[in-house]
Amino acid sequence: MKKKVFVLIAFIVTSLTSWAQIQNPVKWAAAYLATSANEGELVLTATIEKNWHTYSQRATEAGPIPTSFKFEPNKAYTLVGRTAETNAHEEFVKAFDAKIFVFTDKAEFRQKIKRNGNTAFLLNCKVEFMSCNDIMCLPPKTESLTIQIK
Repeated sequence: MKKKVFVLIAFIVTSLTSWAQIQNPVKWAAAYLATSANEGELVLTATIEKNWHTYSQRATEAGPIPTSFKFEPNKAYTLVGRTAETNAHEEFVKAFDAKIFVFTDKAEFRQKIKRNGNTAFLLNCKVEFMSCNDIMCLPPKTESLTIQIK
């Protein structure tokens, strides 16, 4: 009898875990564009699934976690200025009962860097973001990106 109960519990747990698949409505990509021999831009792009959105870097008191970037320090480069964003639009979000800057479909962020030499290197970055649809918000997520600088 104990074996039957154990098998039943194992089946239920396995079924629930496979049914509740992890949602990942935002996919990140990163690239480097040289603008001169020793300067360039990191282009960080989020592709967002239909009916989902993610948030601007502009923090609000309303509650969503703004998108943020942490670039791993490396003697091979220096950050120039702040990370810029394009295509965020302001809309009223019922979940937060406030107007918030959001991205739908695609978000692009650019960070200028100065290279401190001519040697190729890998630049590591972590992006923290939050995504929501009209029904729910997913917990904040952190993804690691690696960019080849040649």
